[in-house]
Amino acid sequence: MAKRKYEIDMVNGAILPKLLRFCIPLALSGMLQLLYNAADVIVVGRFCGSTALAAVGSNGALVNLTINIFIGLSVGTGVVVAQYYGAQDGKGVHRAVHTSVLLGFLGGILVMIIGLFTSKPLLVLMDCPEDVLPLAEVYLRILFLGMPANMTYNFGSAVLRAVGDTKRPLYFLTFSGLVNVLLNLWFVVGFDMSVAGVALATIISQVISATLVVICLMRSEGVFKLDLRELRIDMKIMGQVIRIGLPAGVQGALFSISNILIQSSVNSFGSIAMAGNAAASNIEGFVYTAQNSVYQGAITFTGQNVGAKRYDRLHKITATCCLTVTVIGFVLGMVMYAFGGTLLSIYDPNPDVIAVGLQRMLVFGLSYFMCGVMEVLVGCMRGMGTSVVPMIVSLMGACVFRIIYIYTIFAQYHSLMVLYVSYPVSWVLTSGVHFICYLFVHKRLVKKAALSENRAAEA
Repeated sequence: MAKRKYEIDMVNGAILPKLLRFCIPLALSGMLQLLYNAADVIVVGRFCGSTALAAVGSNGALVNLTINIFIGLSVGTGVVVAQYYGAQDGKGVHRAVHTSVLLGFLGGILVMIIGLFTSKPLLVLMDCPEDVLPLAEVYLRILFLGMPANMTYNFGSAVLRAVGDTKRPLYFLTFSGLVNVLLNLWFVVGFDMSVAGVALATIISQVISATLVVICLMRSEGVFKLDLRELRIDMKIMGQVIRIGLPAGVQGALFSISNILIQSSVNSFGSIAMAGNAAASNIEGFVYTAQNSVYQGAITFTGQNVGAKRYDRLHKITATCCLTVTVIGFVLGMVMYAFGGTLLSIYDPNPDVIAVGLQRMLVFGLSYFMCGVMEVLVGCMRGMGTSVVPMIVSLMGACVFRIIYIYTIFAQYHSLMVLYVSYPVSWVLTSGVHFICYLFVHKRLVKKAALSENRAAEA
């Protein structure tokens, strides 16, 4: 299959330049996507007050809980398409694309229905304060209406990432992100719609980005060209996507449960702590997104090389990705903390809110790169087709550990700083176990491939 200008040859040549070519547009795309929520938080904090800011900012963990299963399945889509593409199996790529796009849309409808019926009970379960609850519920319900578009975009962009195309999703999000910012100001300042306005602006932008990615796939000339008349679920492909993606989704959902417990713990300190935590978390999201682009690169580069049977490149890919994510995470983490006061004041000028945000930034700025290393190791294992092992390790090392931490150490020493320290401790522990598992998974893959070649030769 001939490579076109938007595609990247990941199975030959130097890894780092191609990894950067893949990751930079993807990181910028993720940051633009974050601007959806950042615009929400900034506009609400400036024009609607701290209560509205808390209502918008406290919903992140809850939204992630409901969508992470299907976001995980989009990871499975990326791996399956990348492996077929690396093996130059055009028919396999075609079936994977059409199954994935339809699966994403149907998944979005399911998430929307679940979200509309469970928004208020889940907010109450999270101990959302009474003064925040009405606004938080309105924001959340409107946000769930955009889930079919959100999921369609995520699955469609996963297909493009699998063949190395991270530039066009960047263009789409640039346009839709600008629309989101303008609509935020129009709805909130012009029509005084408060949190309902920012939620509506977000879902309109999501519809635009989903439409653009679908049109892009329909107009593509490669093997991943989308034909709406051929949308159907291929059971074999769906099985492969679920085998890889479901553990990733379950991991993300259960991670969200631990984050909801942490958010509930933050809620116990009141609306000022909620607002400061929300603003700092929003800023950290930009660092996480930059790191996550390397995680996506690890999945795609590993997947294509496994499909092409270039097992000799796998350790090089892992080492390159780990080094890259360490540099990105440490540098951006330090920059984030150094300018923390100024950045937090953009969201809310209240000195008490800024003080809370700086506490979180101190802990995360020094240690966030370890989260990136942990995820890169997971991405490499998933690219090799193994997803259950990293799921179990991540759940035990991060999710279960944090829950135990909350009910023991945090319960004994009840402060925000003690709560935030649970993150870096869990990242270090989990990364160490992931590395051991990675070596085992790689050895097993190479051994299995050698046995298959020997059998083929004997036949």
